[in-house]
Amino acid sequence: METLNFDFPASRPVSRRVHVGVVGSGDLEILLEPLEDERALVVVRTSADGFGEVWRNVLDRFFSRNDVAASIEINDQGATPGTVSLRLAQAVEEARS
Repeated sequence: METLNFDFPASRPVSRRVHVGVVGSGDLEILLEPLEDERALVVVRTSADGFGEVWRNVLDRFFSRNDVAASIEINDQGATPGTVSLRLAQAVEEARS
């Protein structure tokens, strides 16, 4: 089990809390909450050790397209980068609706 912490500049706050996905074999859940700061704080708890660089790349790509200021908790059970990107997009869409 590994915990990774990331911090990204951001300026568009979300309006509400959101929960998408479920922790299970090959999947993950995302808990997203509004954050007053102009940044995104991301905590990843993953069952797969040694993938910090992969997580950094996936999150860099996501935040280069989504300027979302939020506190984001990701609980991972071996999800692929594609699943991570999909769940993040779902969470942001839900939080902005």
